[in-house]
Amino acid sequence: MKRAKGDLALLVGTGLAMALILVALTALFGVVLVEGVPRLDLAFFVEAPDADMTGGGIGPALVGTALVTLLMTVAGVPVGVATGIWLAEYAPRAGAWGPRLAAVVRGAVANLAGVPSIVFGLFGLGFFVLFVGGQLDALLHGPDAPPIWAQPGLLWAGPTLSVLTLPVVIVTTEEALRAVPGPLREAALGVGATRFQTTFRIVLPRAASGIWTGVALAVGRGAGEVAPILFTAAANYLPSLPNDPRDMFMHLGYHVYALATQSPNVDAARPTLFATALVLLSLSFALSSVAMVLRARARSAT
Repeated sequence: MKRAKGDLALLVGTGLAMALILVALTALFGVVLVEGVPRLDLAFFVEAPDADMTGGGIGPALVGTALVTLLMTVAGVPVGVATGIWLAEYAPRAGAWGPRLAAVVRGAVANLAGVPSIVFGLFGLGFFVLFVGGQLDALLHGPDAPPIWAQPGLLWAGPTLSVLTLPVVIVTTEEALRAVPGPLREAALGVGATRFQTTFRIVLPRAASGIWTGVALAVGRGAGEVAPILFTAAANYLPSLPNDPRDMFMHLGYHVYALATQSPNVDAARPTLFATALVLLSLSFALSSVAMVLRARARSAT
């Protein structure tokens, strides 16, 4: 009797939680869809915003978001995947120091995952823009030259976002590799394959779906982040496209913030604001959907 009551209470509690989430999502998307869909047309996706931030399109912001996301992926995914491979495949077999170093790395990754995103922006400004860029200026142009590399730009926003997304890539890569059955490794090693051959020809292909799931989730998170690029590259209004890696750029997330707070006529900018938010949400959920499909394929394969 008590067990039946407990099961009923759990069923009701979980059902209410699910209903609350669905109501919140429906309300959020309902408002964004109703306000934003009428503003969508081809010109909205290709034109530049108006100077008064009350109309125009999102062409520069859309291109800027795509470029910084691509640079973030190129800069961060290989490092994250390589770290996950080392933690799962090489650290446990590297002698006494391997597991100890792996524990330190996992602790650092866990702490990195808990850092507020605005702190990553300050880190990017201090390390990438001022330190790395400053060193490049001193090396290429002399110590008294005006800042050329040591200024906010696309080149520094991508690596900053890549540091933000590293924990997701590392953890999902390690877990995907650990999910591959151990006998496969033992069989490959038993027939004379090296550790490198076993990892890259046997283990990695079977963990690929799980790894790509983590990559999709990381890219989805990084594409929607605004705080890390506030100090490293984001521009409030920049109707032209970046033609140099050192150029600043517009970003969809920051454009939503600018439309909501910097426009002289918020009511006039309201349709553009919700349409931009709808595009950003659609991109984020598209990446999340890719991750869900890859996760389902990984589970069906196992």
